[in-house]
Amino acid sequence: MSPAEALRAERAERAEGAERRPGPLWSLGLLRSELLTTFRRWRTLALLTVLAAVPVLIGIAVKLETDDGSSAGGGGEGPAFISQITNNGLFLVFTALAATLPFFLPMAIGVIAGDAVAGEASSGTLRYLLVAPAGRTRLLLTKYATVLAFCLVATLVVAVSALAVGALLFPLGELTTISGTRIGLAEGLARALLIALVVAASLIGVAALGLFVSTLTNSGIAAMATTVGLLITVQILDQIPQLDAVQPYFFSHYWLSFADLMRDPVYYEDLVRNLGLQAAYAVVFGSAAWARFTAKDITA
Repeated sequence: MSPAEALRAERAERAEGAERRPGPLWSLGLLRSELLTTFRRWRTLALLTVLAAVPVLIGIAVKLETDDGSSAGGGGEGPAFISQITNNGLFLVFTALAATLPFFLPMAIGVIAGDAVAGEASSGTLRYLLVAPAGRTRLLLTKYATVLAFCLVATLVVAVSALAVGALLFPLGELTTISGTRIGLAEGLARALLIALVVAASLIGVAALGLFVSTLTNSGIAAMATTVGLLITVQILDQIPQLDAVQPYFFSHYWLSFADLMRDPVYYEDLVRNLGLQAAYAVVFGSAAWARFTAKDITA
């Protein structure tokens, strides 16, 4: 073969390889398709509806208790912000996030993440997705990005619902921080948005764990149940005093550290620990999910 023919053959081989490998636009199209599929499902809409209803119920309960002449949150247990709701409706955002973070939000994330791969396998669509020029790594990254998008959307649904209910039922104005200082409404709104973003970031470890569980089975229901079961188990173990030596390594241990954003000055120590722990869980279980999925025998 002459040098010119060899060069043409090499160029043809590269062109053929480029046709087989999807480009960035194809990857964005895959992500868009996955996002639309996920957020159009009735299960997803039902989860978001339940999350949006939690602040409504809290706000109505506090309003009724106030109208009865009792002190909101007095003598009872609940989020630390609940006693401030009647003075400023913006505190309903912080209360709703504190109330949903231990169970409702991670449960919703567990359902979506657990179903990400196992749901496709149980419905028989996973094999067809892999026939397309996606590749297992690209498909898994798309699934994880979709779950992370749901983390953000779910958290913002709670925050926006709480802000709307708080503004409707209670006055808005300057806020008194946990440290006793006062900040303006604009700064309070900015801190509320920052807290919502921190709460969403606090769920990336759960998302990675759920995705890993989803690669272990071909049953979407089993993956969702296992993920939610692990969430409940970890929450219980995090409350046992005898396990205080290992509790800082539980993904849920620093979840409520977002309250430090309502201090003046802000305490960053536990916030940094929380975000670092979530990143570690994402790396460990994300890598485990990739190792499992890339070696998995897809028969359905």
